[in-house]
Amino acid sequence: MPEKRVAPVISRLEEFEQKLPGYLNRHNKLAILLDYDGTLAPIADNPSKTQMPVELEKTLHKLAKHPQIFLAVISGRGLKDVQARVSIDGTTYAGNHGLEIEYPDGSRHDYELPAEIKKNYTDMVRELKEKVEVNGAWVEDKRVSLTYHYRDTPVELKDTQKQLATEICLRHGFRPNQAHEAIEAKPPVNWNKGEAALYILKQKFGDNWHKDVRVVFAGDDTTDEDAMRVLQGLGRSFRIATDEQIQTFADFRLPKQALMTDLLKWIAQVYVS
Repeated sequence: MPEKRVAPVISRLEEFEQKLPGYLNRHNKLAILLDYDGTLAPIADNPSKTQMPVELEKTLHKLAKHPQIFLAVISGRGLKDVQARVSIDGTTYAGNHGLEIEYPDGSRHDYELPAEIKKNYTDMVRELKEKVEVNGAWVEDKRVSLTYHYRDTPVELKDTQKQLATEICLRHGFRPNQAHEAIEAKPPVNWNKGEAALYILKQKFGDNWHKDVRVVFAGDDTTDEDAMRVLQGLGRSFRIATDEQIQTFADFRLPKQALMTDLLKWIAQVYVS
């Protein structure tokens, strides 16, 4: 069984090869699965203001064109939103924590929610907007999941509003999850970033993908741990976190988002150089 632990840290470019000697090989197929917010792009005050650093974006474009590399972005954002922010041809996108998946050819896989859950979702959005969309906080409605943002709420009011929002989500049967200055509410179904990652890998490479394909996953949030858990022992995953004692399913910890550029450069050194 996969276990959480304090993962070894990687703090600079050369340490990737030092700590993962020979893991990458240009003759092997490589699947790169990445979160967006806090991973490809630094966290911003408002989700609409995020963007990938120039060097990271340039390296990602290079990798996406390589015939041995498969790229997927698995985000909590709505599908169209994350597609617009990354906008790299040939990429598979998963939005809403994997509930919506779209392939480069335009075909899709949508996790169909039962009618009762859809109704509960509509009622939950309405109640959240009525009761806690105040003092700078707002509800991001993503059709099947939502994020309650309270970054701009005065400090002395945050805990009260956060608690009430959490109670509303639970009352409607949804699973509230702490994010960066936000609460993400996901439907009560057995589908998450981990299930989405496995589904994407099987669809692309077949049931025995783990025998032929090297996998790199990176994320910065608790929802990314679902993917880190299912990939433990099958790929290599990286948790971006400043907390030196954080318990994670990831193989390595990256202490800052800027190291994502180095992670992609390490891959490029093997496949593109």
